Amino acid sequence: MSTGLSTACHKPEIIAIANQKGGVGKTTTTINLATALAAAGNKTLLLDMDPQGNASTGLGISRDDRDNSIYEILMGEMTIEEVVVGSIVPGLSLVTSTVDLAGAELELVNESERTYRLRKALQDPYLDQYDYILIDCPPSLSLLTLNSLAAADSVIVPLQCEFFALEGLSLLLKTVETVKANFNPALEISGVLLTMFDGRNNLSSLVANDVRGYLGNKVFKTVIPRNVRVSEAPSHGKPVLLYDYRCSGSQAYIRLAKEVIRRRRAKAA
Repeated sequence: MSTGLSTACHKPEIIAIANQKGGVGKTTTTINLATALAAAGNKTLLLDMDPQGNASTGLGISRDDRDNSIYEILMGEMTIEEVVVGSIVPGLSLVTSTVDLAGAELELVNESERTYRLRKALQDPYLDQYDYILIDCPPSLSLLTLNSLAAADSVIVPLQCEFFALEGLSLLLKTVETVKANFNPALEISGVLLTMFDGRNNLSSLVANDVRGYLGNKVFKTVIPRNVRVSEAPSHGKPVLLYDYRCSGSQAYIRLAKEVIRRRRAKAA
């Protein structure tokens, strides 16, 4: 499976996939964008920063097989090189999450530099072999999310095409500005991704038009459709690109990967 686009750079692009609202397709986007980037010939690493561990499950790593995880990295007990595992997708590696991660915020609350734990771990020269590092953030504005945004070069915001979408988007944009001002001046919004788009529903089109009117070119041209194959894939422990490559959801994530690559090239030019 090849999408015909690759990126050759010495430093990986670190992209956080974030939205404080749950159920917007955040983890689904992380898994399938990572898969599409790897399929295009880019060596890709996915960091599962969500204590629910759904990205790990969605890439076929059962909870019993997660001996070490992102928790050990944040605690300073292990390096990413020691924890990283392969996945069912060629070219895509993974740092898993376990329920231990839920306690990380309490354990780090009195630690200095607690917001920069992930950034420090990602400075390891071992990671220079990767083209992209994608971080699946938890659906909350927590210390784990702050660690992810403080470590990232850019953030992709999945946004469900529903009535309250813009309200949640405004909150997240304010959070990104706060992180830029206090923790990571280089952080950029890579783009807002419209998800669960239903072409039969007038509301989806209205929300899409509102978001594009509000943010213009910051919104990806690619729209992720509401697609049953995308919903079924995680229960099989597979990205939708492996579960049903020809379905509309898979093809949308391939187009998204091409947009992400083009935007990176344009930024580097």
